[in-house]
Amino acid sequence: MADSDEDQTDSGDVEELKAANARELHRAVREEGQEELERPTGSLFWSAVAGGLAITASLIAEAAIAAHSAPSAARPLLIAIGYPIGFLMVILGRMQLFTESTVTAMLPLVSEPSWLALGRTLRLWSVVLGGNLIGTALVALAFATLDLGDPAMRAAMLEVSMKITEHDVLGTFLNAVPAGFLIAIVAWTLPNAREQAFFVVFGIVYVVAIGGFSHSVVGSSEAFLLLFSGKIGVAKALGFLVPAVLGNLFGGAGLFAVLAHAQVREEAA
Repeated sequence: MADSDEDQTDSGDVEELKAANARELHRAVREEGQEELERPTGSLFWSAVAGGLAITASLIAEAAIAAHSAPSAARPLLIAIGYPIGFLMVILGRMQLFTESTVTAMLPLVSEPSWLALGRTLRLWSVVLGGNLIGTALVALAFATLDLGDPAMRAAMLEVSMKITEHDVLGTFLNAVPAGFLIAIVAWTLPNAREQAFFVVFGIVYVVAIGGFSHSVVGSSEAFLLLFSGKIGVAKALGFLVPAVLGNLFGGAGLFAVLAHAQVREEAA
């Protein structure tokens, strides 16, 4: 009987510890989001431009691998190894990334909803997304108009980028939802895994790559490259960007952030 009571006590302690850990993680991510919401617009913008410039390393790395790998069944898995490179640079470098900010900015809003909080969240998202797109557009324009890198890699960049044309508007949106969800997990996980941050970011982002999911910011570098190279028109570029942004938002802010808050809402009340 005593053993049974002791087992129940141990089980209760474990459950309390899990709940406490979830609450602490929620608090850490929420406070980080609150800090981001309070940053000046100029700081957010320039950090986002830097993030857009750096995230293009994902496309460059994928293209470099594609240019120097022979066709095979495993080639897509090999090329995808390059995809996390830009994310590692941006996230570990503490630059602004639109899909990461969806969950961090959303938690303060769902915790204490108000019109003011909504306005601040929309300001953050618009500034960060705009800065990211300017950064990716600048790099894409440079590669489309200048002799950067070797010809084989530039050709491979176009080859890799063409995958965004495989889906229509609805398909792009649907494929962007899991990408938004998974990148939001990165932002949620990092406060508890700073020493393993490299592996957390690499592993989760690699899943995005091999899953063929649509990420609005990396995908924008591909869309802009194809646009500036004359491979697609403006309508096709927007046909990727708009549903990709909306799908990432739905997956990150609409699904993950709300679920992350719901798991601790009653305990935090």
